Amino acid sequence: MTIHDQIDNEVKTNNVVLYMKGTADMPMCGFSGRSVQILQQLGVPFKDVNVLDSAEIRQGIKDYTNWPTVPQLYVKGEFIGGADILMEMYQSGELKQLLADKGVA
Repeated sequence: MTIHDQIDNEVKTNNVVLYMKGTADMPMCGFSGRSVQILQQLGVPFKDVNVLDSAEIRQGIKDYTNWPTVPQLYVKGEFIGGADILMEMYQSGELKQLLADKGVA
């Protein structure tokens, strides 16, 4: 299984996945920490994937979406965005609505 296949499987078999630096319990950067806080504030269960565990995953997730930064949020297999996009969507209520529309909130 290639790293692309592994990531594809991860985002398609979990309702909400956050690729991040560190873990939900111990984020290793402010952007990842902020993303975890937003999801926790919304009460959304999610799978965290620590990109620092593997250089292959760290590069693979960037290649998978053609998005240069981490964290990256996926909902029902769809790439939503990084920390700044999450914050904007959270503040506007758009993220809560999206999660509700997807049946995961």
